[in-house]
Amino acid sequence: MNFKTYIEATGKRAVELAKIAGEISRERGISIAVAPQFTDIKPVVETSGIPVFSQHIDPVKPGAYTGHVLAEALKSSGAVGTLLNHSERRVKISEIEEAVEFARNSDLISLVCANTSGVSAAVAAFDPHMIAVEPPELIGTGIAVSKAKPELITNTVKRIRSVNRNVRILCGAGVSTPDDVSRALELGTEGVLVSSSVVKSTDPRRLLGEMAEAALAGF
Repeated sequence: MNFKTYIEATGKRAVELAKIAGEISRERGISIAVAPQFTDIKPVVETSGIPVFSQHIDPVKPGAYTGHVLAEALKSSGAVGTLLNHSERRVKISEIEEAVEFARNSDLISLVCANTSGVSAAVAAFDPHMIAVEPPELIGTGIAVSKAKPELITNTVKRIRSVNRNVRILCGAGVSTPDDVSRALELGTEGVLVSSSVVKSTDPRRLLGEMAEAALAGF
């Protein structure tokens, strides 16, 4: 679950939302990770009991890089992984390759977002831990890619698997309901990347719990 920079998932609210995710993860026996803002990583790590990801890293070594996000700093804050190339933080393909390597060297899990099957296949060659298929035009719309563009998911799974048999494939963009989760798994993915549907929900505990149940039923 990506917290983005929503006020509903900032500061103390980020901690409370992560606690809910942690409780559901333990109750349902399913893996849930969260990606809060950089300033909230440490308190979320200390209170949630679930994997915490950064929303980005820069492929830079320790040194004179003011304003950049250092992999080693995230690791020391307790993060276990990072998102890369989200549609709201797009980077060049060469930078993705570098960032995946920097994450690997810092023992961070890499979750790379990709907007097309071609980009997904190219990224698969870098051997990240996970790839999330996310057409940017559907992000935040409430229209799930698994329904609007199911052929994109199936084609992407095939192309990724032709390059990399081990990377885990997630489905993002518009995942808003338990049915969206079920459909994403039916199309060959192994999980989902969600954000606004849960973060901005009036009852995030209920919605996230129902999504977790749908995921369990699909495995």
